Amino acid sequence: MKVVLVATSAGSLKSHSTGLWLEELAAPYYQFLDAGYEIIVASPAGGPIPIDAASLGEGFFTDDAKKFMHDATAVGKLSHSEPIGSVDLKDVDALFMAGGHGTCTDFINSPDLKKAIETVFNSDGKIVASVCHGPMCFTDCVKPDGTPLVSGLKVTGFSNTEEEAVGLQSTVPFLLESKLKELGGLYERGDDWNSKVVIDGELITGQNPQSSTECAKAIITKLGEQ
Repeated sequence: MKVVLVATSAGSLKSHSTGLWLEELAAPYYQFLDAGYEIIVASPAGGPIPIDAASLGEGFFTDDAKKFMHDATAVGKLSHSEPIGSVDLKDVDALFMAGGHGTCTDFINSPDLKKAIETVFNSDGKIVASVCHGPMCFTDCVKPDGTPLVSGLKVTGFSNTEEEAVGLQSTVPFLLESKLKELGGLYERGDDWNSKVVIDGELITGQNPQSSTECAKAIITKLGEQ
């Protein structure tokens, strides 16, 4: 199996310093690695992926994140990510978009990422997944009939109350929960800061950083059933 992990190329959102929330890539990375998957790390622009310093702080720097930062191979993939527009998707089984507030800058303004998501989503048996702010990427995407990709599908992502709790509700371009609902997504949520994963066919989403491991496990289980 082959999976592409996509992270933001953006280190800022307006004047707010941000980037990838490391847990959201590190936890899935080791789930996929342990399952024997081939892993490609990509980003909208390619090259170094900025890490949100807050995700390395006390209480947020998880065991997987610590392991990742001491793993030369993993750090190398993060430092030399492939441009998503250059990734050959023909033999890719899953596309996983990690979050972090950097996605609010470039996951909604990337024609290459949009094309990759729509290509994988419209391919039989392939999984499209995302966690936390990662589903920002779905707000630009459409189905073959031109309707929003999330329309009529069960989905989750960073909740409005979680955004308010971190004080960035006026900084983000839109509240993700509200936007997914506006686009016709059947938004589901769990308690703030608790794992919540939603599966609808080949679309798998997680609400917050705490959902990262469970989201990756759901992908592995789903692909194992095919």
